[in-house]
Amino acid sequence: MPLKIAIQMDPIGPINIDADSTFRIAEEAQARGHSLFYYTPDRLAWQDGRVTARGWPLEVRRVKGDHYRLGAETEVDLADWDVVWLRQDPPFDMGYITTTHILEHLMPGTLVVNDPFWVRNSPEKLLVLSFPDLHPPTTIARDLETLKAFKHAHGDIILKPLYGNGGAGVFRLDPADRNLNALHELFTSMSREPLIAQKFLPAVASGDKRIILVDGEAVGAINRVPAEGETRSNMHVGGRPEPVGLTERDREICDRIGPVLKEKGQIFVGIDVIGDWLTEINVTSPTGILELERFDGANIAGRIWDAIEARRQ
Repeated sequence: MPLKIAIQMDPIGPINIDADSTFRIAEEAQARGHSLFYYTPDRLAWQDGRVTARGWPLEVRRVKGDHYRLGAETEVDLADWDVVWLRQDPPFDMGYITTTHILEHLMPGTLVVNDPFWVRNSPEKLLVLSFPDLHPPTTIARDLETLKAFKHAHGDIILKPLYGNGGAGVFRLDPADRNLNALHELFTSMSREPLIAQKFLPAVASGDKRIILVDGEAVGAINRVPAEGETRSNMHVGGRPEPVGLTERDREICDRIGPVLKEKGQIFVGIDVIGDWLTEINVTSPTGILELERFDGANIAGRIWDAIEARRQ
């Protein structure tokens, strides 16, 4: 049965249709006969007990520079929709958190993907802490002395914003580096949030593996190899995607976290694995569908919609 799908996302105009997972999700929904409605997070509202959004009926097509058509702008009650996608990109700030509170009021009548309660309570770099034997040595702190002690213990570390994304603000501090104080001063002058420090994993030179899980089950992976002279492997900053299979350790990690993700309603998740270590569990707006589909020839977006349609039956 056709579903009414609303997509909360960043502006659709500038997206790269060859890399944008939200576009691929919309494209597959449309191919299945579902109707689409699009709005940006700033147009979401709570009005006298109703969750509303001002947006547009949407049609998508895989034509660069002409990839979407919008209908007439209108205000809708999202309780009338079958599925709402929470797909705007981080940073995971109070604006983002507020949308999860508002969208939570739609459930269970409307399925919100991923479940906003658990998106709010399990952001990328925090859910991983529930699996201490799977992640590398990690400290989350704002206190400079705590961060200094961590660097002294591990020598070569990665320092980054706790709620950042896309590789922004990620620094490697090797044993000879003297910039921890200055970076701490910079970060704390910009935000009241803690920082996250992790032991540097040399295996990142061979790639940072993005494994996609659908409803708790691993469906494939891509390897993101850093550009020459770069520590960061994010594709936003020049990381090169390559095909890769799942190792026994990858499957062990997925078998451990998969049931938790399924239980928490996290239907589309991308985890990051460097060597033998889980570094992030991406639940806010994971990417990688198109790259994996190109390498494996599998319909990953189709697997996602199979899981959603099963929940709406």
